[in-house]
Amino acid sequence: MARTNPRTKPARDETTRSGEQAPNPVWFKPVMFGFMLLGLVWIIVFYVSQGQLPIPALASWNILVGFGIAFIGFLMTTRWR
Repeated sequence: MARTNPRTKPARDETTRSGEQAPNPVWFKPVMFGFMLLGLVWIIVFYVSQGQLPIPALASWNILVGFGIAFIGFLMTTRWR
């Protein structure tokens, strides 16, 4: 004999998510980590090459460029859902 369930689940509310609550696109995480790693590699290359690479004309400003690229990745972490 089948049992009847007197309780029913309420209908699911089909509201659309706003832009703030929507999950990130698939490309977001790889780009975020890519910026962080690119900045790190930029700084490592600068130190290993004794300032000759990646852009010799920038000299010590290469460190700031590397930190800037990595900082973009860290800023992206604040928008990660």
